[in-house]
Amino acid sequence: MLIVGERINATRSRIGKAIDAHDAEFISRQARRQAAAGANMIDVNAGNNPKGEEENLVWLVETVQEVVDLPLCVDSANAKALAAGISACKKVPLVNSATAEDARLEPTLSLAADNSAPVVALLMDDEGIPTGVEKRLETLDKIVSAATRLSIPIDHIYVDPLIQPVCTVPDDVKSVLSTVEAVRKAYPEIHIICGLSNVSFGMPNRGLLNATFLALMMRAGLDSAIMDVLETDTMRTMVTMEALLGKDEFCLGYIAASRAGKLG
Repeated sequence: MLIVGERINATRSRIGKAIDAHDAEFISRQARRQAAAGANMIDVNAGNNPKGEEENLVWLVETVQEVVDLPLCVDSANAKALAAGISACKKVPLVNSATAEDARLEPTLSLAADNSAPVVALLMDDEGIPTGVEKRLETLDKIVSAATRLSIPIDHIYVDPLIQPVCTVPDDVKSVLSTVEAVRKAYPEIHIICGLSNVSFGMPNRGLLNATFLALMMRAGLDSAIMDVLETDTMRTMVTMEALLGKDEFCLGYIAASRAGKLG
């Protein structure tokens, strides 16, 4: 399971303020905490200030790389900022993200192809997030076709079916779970990722919803997640599901986590 630490994202008020102030100490602390909690990769997003996004994203990349030896997930809807962030990376990043929107599809995939980097593919097009499994798969087919033309290997694609908040779109959880199962069947070698905490936006006890949703998604075929690694219940669920799904050989990861006191 690939775990991407989500916390260094400018949509979080405190993070956005730290980015605007170039508060390296605060950002560095967030990076270190996520690495210590088990993140395999750190997401960096500076999208709160469109005019300064390119400069701020490069600063974020450089700041995080100074304190943790992990690859980064460079996150932007702005192709110019995304390119600058990727160029500042010492290790091959995860490019976040391409969509099936005409204006974003080729430019983002080309950045991934030019840097031999894996890419997150959001299942949305110019009409927004498709409803239903069939339309989501059609959107994925468009992205995969474009990626194939650019010689991006299928196992370099991380599909995000885009879960919406359960409090506003209650039926979306079922649709996303069915989409994950369908994607896993249609494209066995592709990776499936999600922005996990989106499901609980606006709700109390968000960690409980996130952990339960993670278990459902892993059972359906999820193999990576952008998530808050500081939520202990969510991380415990990840370790437990890895063991129960046979993805943790001889349960060694579960046993190690237990001995380290990470399972409570």
